[in-house]
Amino acid sequence: MRAINSLKYLASTLPVALTSAFVAAILSFPANALAISFTTQAEQDAFMKEIRVDEKLGASIPPDLRFTDQSGRPVRLRDYFNGKPLLLSLNYYECPMLCPITFANLAKSMEDMKGLRPGRDFSILTVSINPDETAKEASEKANETYAMLKGFPNPASWWPFLFGGEKEIAALTGTVGFRYKRLDETNFAHPSVLIVLTPDGKVSRYLYGIKQEPNDLRLALLEASDGKIGASAALNKIILYCYHYDPVGKKYAIAAINIMKGVGAVVLVVLVVLILALRKQEKTRHDA
Repeated sequence: MRAINSLKYLASTLPVALTSAFVAAILSFPANALAISFTTQAEQDAFMKEIRVDEKLGASIPPDLRFTDQSGRPVRLRDYFNGKPLLLSLNYYECPMLCPITFANLAKSMEDMKGLRPGRDFSILTVSINPDETAKEASEKANETYAMLKGFPNPASWWPFLFGGEKEIAALTGTVGFRYKRLDETNFAHPSVLIVLTPDGKVSRYLYGIKQEPNDLRLALLEASDGKIGASAALNKIILYCYHYDPVGKKYAIAAINIMKGVGAVVLVVLVVLILALRKQEKTRHDA
């Protein structure tokens, strides 16, 4: 019971927007599976301070960090900086609750997102934070995730699942400010966040929660690419002008002031055209 109570506390204080699905998964999980127990509130507070995201916008991902993909092929992170924005997901493959829900929700958000397609406009990269995991766990998680994707061909080419050593994991998570804690041999407590990277591997935005709204995901990707993905760069610029990221709500919101400026500019242009037309009409009458 103490473990379950501790998990409830963890769910209520994680810096993410947790949903009822996650809470239900926690409550249905065996109490002895995750042996988290605290005897004092101070212990709980100390534990939670270690599980957070220290945002490092503009930080550059170390390009030469070496990992292995789900097929057993050695790779470097620079291999995934291919001219398109990249969604970086830090998880672990034997995660019993949070990670599977996160992957399922991301698949659904991509399905519902208008105008952008994975592979063509952006890529996803998942890296395990568990240094003990191998190609077996990575491959199983990759295949499980690919089965959720509908209408997206060849997902292995744009959503690899990597694993690596403790040193490489620490370097990557340290760069992006991802703070987590190992609970036992196979379980970790960690934030639920997608890290949006620019095409050259710089941190552009953090998207929190186990579910990303399709519009937030689209705007974050457009922002990371400076509007250079999708069908119309000009339209993307207008969309980005009309929205701004709300650091308090951790969401994209309509930028009312920008819209008012835009409407004001249109009205001004219309007035100028109307005045010029009236002057031209008056001049024609006078000459006649």
